[in-house]
Amino acid sequence: QVQLVESGGGLVQPGGSLRLSCAASGIILRINTMGWYRQAPGKQRELVAAITSGGSTNYADSVKGRFTISRDNAKNTVYLQMNSLKPEDTAVYYCNLKQGPRDFWGQGTQVTVSS
Repeated sequence: QVQLVESGGGLVQPGGSLRLSCAASGIILRINTMGWYRQAPGKQRELVAAITSGGSTNYADSVKGRFTISRDNAKNTVYLQMNSLKPEDTAVYYCNLKQGPRDFWGQGTQVTVSS
């Protein structure tokens, strides 16, 4: 079994920064992809950024140049550094781990960007 525990959400003013962390535990395969998705009220869940165990990254167009995803394979932890935050970034952010045919999800952490 796999567990994902997120931390780092909160309330921030427009233009501010937050750093999300997600630690995976359990049976973690050497080859996997970890990522962050978000879901705003009334909207579908969408990919924000993802990173493979080899370090390849993928970003949503809306966050390119503002968000940076990274990971520490030794700690099975993925990070999302979010800069220049906008009100439209407000959402619940979910950590995701893809390995083999399976997807695992964290419980979600709220990010609110408001003055």
